[in-house]
Amino acid sequence: METTALKLYSLEYKNAKTYLVASLFIVGNILLPQLCHLVPNGGFTLLPIYFFTLIGAYKYGWRVGLLTAILSPLINYLLFGMPMATVLPVIMFKSVLLALAAGFAAKKYQRISILILMIVVLSYQILGTLGEWAFVGNLELAIQDFRMGIPGMLLQIFGGYLFIKYLLNK
Repeated sequence: METTALKLYSLEYKNAKTYLVASLFIVGNILLPQLCHLVPNGGFTLLPIYFFTLIGAYKYGWRVGLLTAILSPLINYLLFGMPMATVLPVIMFKSVLLALAAGFAAKKYQRISILILMIVVLSYQILGTLGEWAFVGNLELAIQDFRMGIPGMLLQIFGGYLFIKYLLNK
């Protein structure tokens, strides 16, 4: 499996570039869900709210990822009422897990590969499912991403890989 070394960053909260970069990924996490919601069940199957959180955290570090993870769902909710208030805490929880997992993996491996992204996505989804189960007390609801969101997970893995490798490889 191909692995690509690339320049990764770990931006600090005191750095203005952190907020500029996070803002760009937040905008991506606002626009992509709006596009996906044009498709029936697009949000449930494509999991678009996580896409730019993964990319931001992997390329620019967990701090950018965390800002993106927390602010994207909140802003989407305030602007569009989506995600619904009842699932907002779970989506934010999973987003934070994704940001931390992606930031950790990027720092640890200092390269990108499909396998690494697969591990990142599966780790946040598995831990997120357990957390969602604890939040809502309903296993069937908690495993919804695994029942319906496989296309979204694949988009995160393969789309994230291509985005980071080719568009952000600077």
